[in-house]
Amino acid sequence: MSEPVLRISPKKYSGETTIISMRLAKELVKDIDAVAGFTGRNRNEILTMSLEFALQHMEIVVKEREENGSHQM
Repeated sequence: MSEPVLRISPKKYSGETTIISMRLAKELVKDIDAVAGFTGRNRNEILTMSLEFALQHMEIVVKEREENGSHQM
């Protein structure tokens, strides 16, 4: 099976929002800016789409000793 791919089209994201803050390495910001420039989207749109993609394809690995704890999603 092939790896999932995040496809970004030049379309505006819309929806209710809230503000979060995060520190990013300068190299990562350069990469995000390159994608933004190529697709015509802004940084926020690229990060939002990337986070949505990551959450949809995330696999949570729980160590055996943590399985008996209260860590649930």
